[in-house]
Formats: sequence, C-alpha cells, structure tokens
Amino acid sequence: MPRVFSGIQPTGAPHIGNYFGAMQNYVTLGEQFGKNSLYCVVDLHAITNPAASDPRELAGRTFDMAVANFAAGLDPAKVVFFAQSHVPEHQELSWVFTCLTPVGELERMTQYKDKAAQYESVPSGLLMYPVLMAADILLYKADTVPVGDDQTQHIELTREIARKFNHHYGETFPEPKAVYNQGAVRVPGVDGHGKMSKSKGEASTIGILEPLDSIWQKLRAAPTDPQRVRRTDPGNPEVCLIFDYHKLFSDLDTIQLVDVGCRTAGIGCVDCKKKLMEGVTAHLEPLQERAEGLRADPDYVRDALRQGAQEARAIAAPIMDEVRHKVGFLKL
Repeated sequence: MPRVFSGIQPTGAPHIGNYFGAMQNYVTLGEQFGKNSLYCVVDLHAITNPAASDPRELAGRTFDMAVANFAAGLDPAKVVFFAQSHVPEHQELSWVFTCLTPVGELERMTQYKDKAAQYESVPSGLLMYPVLMAADILLYKADTVPVGDDQTQHIELTREIARKFNHHYGETFPEPKAVYNQGAVRVPGVDGHGKMSKSKGEASTIGILEPLDSIWQKLRAAPTDPQRVRRTDPGNPEVCLIFDYHKLFSDLDTIQLVDVGCRTAGIGCVDCKKKLMEGVTAHLEPLQERAEGLRADPDYVRDALRQGAQEARAIAAPIMDEVRHKVGFLKL
C-alpha cells in the first residue's frame, strides 16, 4: 500500500485555500490509506519566515491547525497526525541530506528566489527549506505526496536527493511522486491579488474558523468584474473572484443562476455576494461548531498530537537507524 505524507504550515490562520487545496484531500486519502497516511503541522518550516514565526503565537497556531484539520473531518484515530518538531528525526535526516545537496541546486528553486528577494539579509533556513521538506517525506519512505502545483520543483529535488543518497550509500529511499488534488480550484485572495496565501496576511484570506460576520465584511468589499460599473451593466463571471468562490461553496442551481444573472445584469454584485454568503455559512458553520467543541477539549487535541508523534516516531526511528548505519556513524 502506498505511504502518503504531506505537511501544512502554521504560519497563519487556516483559510479556504488550505481547506479546498489540501485538507479535503487529506481526509479522502486518510479514508483510503488509514495509518499509511501521515500529516504533519510543519512548525519547523514556519520559523524560516521571520514575519510569521512569532514565538508568542507559533504554539497556538500549531494547535489551531490541528483543530482545523480535525474539524474538517480528519480523524486522528485513522491517520497519523503530528507536529513536526515533536519528531526530532526530521532535523537529523535533514542535516544528512544537507551534506549531499549542492548550494546551486537550492539557489535555483523558484520559491527561494521569490522569497529571498523580500529580504536584505536572507535567512539560511529559507535556502535549506526544500532539504528539510525532502527529509520530512523520505523519513517515512513515503512514495505519495499530495501537494499544490507550486511545490512540484521541491518534489523533483526530493527525488534527486533520494537518488543521490541511494547512489552514495545503497538503495534506501523510494522516489516519491506528487499527487495533485484535481478537484481543487486555485483559490484567489479575497483582495483580488493572486493566490490566497497566509503569507499575505489576513486581509487576503478567508479563514475557515473566522467569524462569519468578518467573512461577510471581506466579501462585501471584495472586487468583482471591473466592467460592471453600474448595476445595469452586464458582466463576465469568469473574471470575477466571487464567481470562483461560488464554484467552491454554492450548489449547481445557484452557480447557474448567478452566471446567467451576471451576464445579463439580472443580478447585482451585492445580491450575488449575499447568495455566496449563504453557501459559505452552510459550509463553514458546522465546521466551526466542531472546532469550538475541540477547543473546549484541548486535552483531546494534545493527546491526539502526542499519539500521532509516537506513531510517527515508531516509523521514523528504524529508518533513521538504517541511515546512520549506512552513513557510517558509530553505534554505541
């Protein structure tokens, strides 16, 4: 049976991009592969971003990411769900891989170049980010990695690192393949500027645990088709992010209604947004109620993370022992 691994960063509140792009896929794969599905809140990766690694907030965000995944339907009794920092083998394997990976390979990573341009002094952790990601995956000999298409280059590097280790030290790791959630839409930011991302701040995101009143305020102010200057102007829903959100939250009848209504000026943008909010409420309100129940029982969440870390280490420890032996470290 395939072994699935994926990680999600706790660098901000979980949003609908995370939900439709990753978390729903986690649930589906978890039902299919059970304990061969490993999901990790990658808090070690989070601290590569100085703007998102406030030590006063990191633990709470890690906890909230677990709550959000459980509320979205992921059952920690059926999968292995844990926090990255609770399994120290991640760092150890990352160092071994660091010693195999040329700097030039890391400097050509598109995400590194994009993020490094934001800094006057680039943190070295940002450069090493994909090496740690490779360790996350290969530590469990995972062969199936559900990711967004923006991670394709990192998966290619992971495969290269696996090949390089196998060449130097003997056949050890599989070459994992990326699995994309074909049903997922690339969710735009609510400000209309590119993909929804936690790194852009809360003004760009719709949090799945965000109060519904707050979500409505964001939707009400969200941009629509710029050609619809007046209520009587026909529009093009295909260039409107509100229509993109309808595809996520609304039923087929509503989608068809707003599609035709926009093109014929039969519905105004405010009414279109109100219909969207009905779908958002129907979708997120039950999830938020489950999240409140989980927050009211923090011991359950912490126990689930503790159990997940134990299960993860039970898989990781013998693989790390194999690596130590093949690399030639002294065994006492």
